[in-house]
Amino acid sequence: MIEDIITGIPLGIFLSFLVGPVFFVLLETSAVKGFRAAFVFDVGVVLADILFIAVAYFSSYRLIQTIKNDPAIFIFGGIMMLTYGIISFIKLKKVSKNIDEIAVEELIKKNYLSLFFKGFFLNFINVGVLLFWFMILITIGPKLELETSRMIVFFSTVLLTYLIVDIGKILLAKQLRNQMTPSNILKIKKGISILLVIFGLVLMFQGWFPSDQKLVKKALEKIE
Repeated sequence: MIEDIITGIPLGIFLSFLVGPVFFVLLETSAVKGFRAAFVFDVGVVLADILFIAVAYFSSYRLIQTIKNDPAIFIFGGIMMLTYGIISFIKLKKVSKNIDEIAVEELIKKNYLSLFFKGFFLNFINVGVLLFWFMILITIGPKLELETSRMIVFFSTVLLTYLIVDIGKILLAKQLRNQMTPSNILKIKKGISILLVIFGLVLMFQGWFPSDQKLVKKALEKIE
């Protein structure tokens, strides 16, 4: 068990610093809305990871092959993320016209349920995350002898480490709250919206050019 825990810690740290849409939105949420809001968002992210791990563990060979060979899944996820980013940016453009009349409190309204689902949604629509967990399962699973108890310990360690490191990131980003004027908040939110558009395009690109997914394919081919 100790060995499985030690194996899971570095992966959890690595996962926390993977640069993706969740990484940037987490920092933005902490800087703008504070620790509690960012933590709720992160719990939503972790729940999506748990769901992906369960799918990876219990899925059949056919499902793995479908995901590996169907570029439409990447395109769909990319369109969802792209649309989300564009809609967010358009809304912020409308808000910026009345920036002088808006108080900071209006821009940092906290709806914890909404933040939870936002975290879940952003992670869930990124099909690359599911393939990442497949790759980890394929690589680590045999070393754990596919024993359920060892798998639970390993993946629990990974996610707990991920969450702990994220708490550190949240606390660091929170130090920026004193700089959060309405103008700065809008700039950050617009930047995040643009990043979501970029990540959506990248995800769609993976669907259009599936041959570029060499790393994931090589890992999945080990099943065959």
